[in-house]
Amino acid sequence: MRAAPTILHLDMDAFYASAEQAAKPSLRGKPVVVGGLGMRGVVATASYEARRLGVHSAMPMAQARRLAPNAAYLVPRFALYRSVSDQVMELLGRLSPLVEPLSLDEAFVDLEAGGVADDSASARLVGEQLRTVIRTVTGLSGSVGLAGSKMLAKIASEEAKPDGLLLIEPGTERELLAPMSVRILPGVGPATGDHLRRAGMTVVSHLAEAGEAELVRLLGKAHGAALHRMARGYDDRPVVAERDAKSVSVEDTFDVDLHDRARVRTEVERLAARCVQRLRDAGRSGRTVVLKVRRYDFSTLTRSETLRGPTDDPTVVREAAARLLEAVDTTGGVRLLGVGVTGLADFTQEDLFAQAADAKQAADARQAAGESATTPGKPDGTATDAPDTAGATDAPESEEQPAARRWQAGHDVRHAVHGHGWVQGSGVGRVTVRFEEPWTPPGRVRTFGVDDPELRPADPLPLVRDAVDYSSWPASLPKSLSGPVSAEGEESSP
Repeated sequence: MRAAPTILHLDMDAFYASAEQAAKPSLRGKPVVVGGLGMRGVVATASYEARRLGVHSAMPMAQARRLAPNAAYLVPRFALYRSVSDQVMELLGRLSPLVEPLSLDEAFVDLEAGGVADDSASARLVGEQLRTVIRTVTGLSGSVGLAGSKMLAKIASEEAKPDGLLLIEPGTERELLAPMSVRILPGVGPATGDHLRRAGMTVVSHLAEAGEAELVRLLGKAHGAALHRMARGYDDRPVVAERDAKSVSVEDTFDVDLHDRARVRTEVERLAARCVQRLRDAGRSGRTVVLKVRRYDFSTLTRSETLRGPTDDPTVVREAAARLLEAVDTTGGVRLLGVGVTGLADFTQEDLFAQAADAKQAADARQAAGESATTPGKPDGTATDAPDTAGATDAPESEEQPAARRWQAGHDVRHAVHGHGWVQGSGVGRVTVRFEEPWTPPGRVRTFGVDDPELRPADPLPLVRDAVDYSSWPASLPKSLSGPVSAEGEESSP
């Protein structure tokens, strides 16, 4: 625990939904839900307008539609979210060399390590200026928590939402935590929370009063001891600049159970190709290929195969995933498939060329025996690319894919005559487009045939029209090292 609140936690507000509202003037102030739009889709993010109607992240999309039938339902645009995230992380990197990203939209920052804050006043000033510069550069809002530990900084940012800042003064931690639900503490999920509830512990003060021995008896030595420390406000975890990813994976949930074995194999090969692309984008390779299959009865099977060394070869990963599939019974139907790679490394061993050759020989042998070719096939449109806990991203759609898969709700298009717009919906051979840009008034809506030659998919536009020069930030921040800083955040006269 630090004596000054110099650990900052930034959490962008309803990130995906807010980005969509910023990009689409006609959706501002209206409920927006982002996620998989199929029958089995899941909400990734809901705008605050939708949250007031009861919609929240991880909710089945069918339930969200019942609660908010008039909301705008959009497919994620990860290219846009990554672009905005890169801008935000670059700003955080200007504050300190110790930035620990947790996801696209949140991160910890060690302000003390960056020399920009060493007391409450200077930390508050940094936090307020950070919120201002993020809004100026990205057009979006973020909430900031400041505290002497990572746990409390994250709790503070959650309490500050939306678009706020909360600083927890050292020494006030226990008083602040005492009335909060035990679920606020890291590591207390639904199961642990229910276990504690049955023991009569529902708020953090109950945990602090129970004592370490009682929590160890209930939860085990490691978990019980750690939870007791956190309940008393202690957390000495450092901000780590490099959080080494343990795996890369993608998965798809299908609107209709897959029964055709050949189609299942095709989807596995397609997922393997996406997984390898993510590996290469991250400059990594991996040694263990993992296949995930969720069957019609919700039973989930995982199978893995460890290679002779790390690889990012698509043929090797695809063939390994196909071999794993052969050992799985898909009778009755498959509702979800996933392919992942673990045992990540920053290099590829040369002997993996031999693995690629072995895989090719095996493929040639199967083809000669009359089996189907192993090149990825073309999806028939029943799969829904949706965000998930495995970190799946949207794959770029090729020109050969059916038009129905190109015109996804919320995605960008450009018309030869009408300019830039976004898809409001499509079906029965038609696609409806609203033509507007982030900096224009709400635009007009027009409908076209899905094969209209003048309509093409487009890249997302930036949310802020004119680039902002923030090269002098945070050099302009007054530091307490060079002079005292008042509580209002202005430099005091000596």
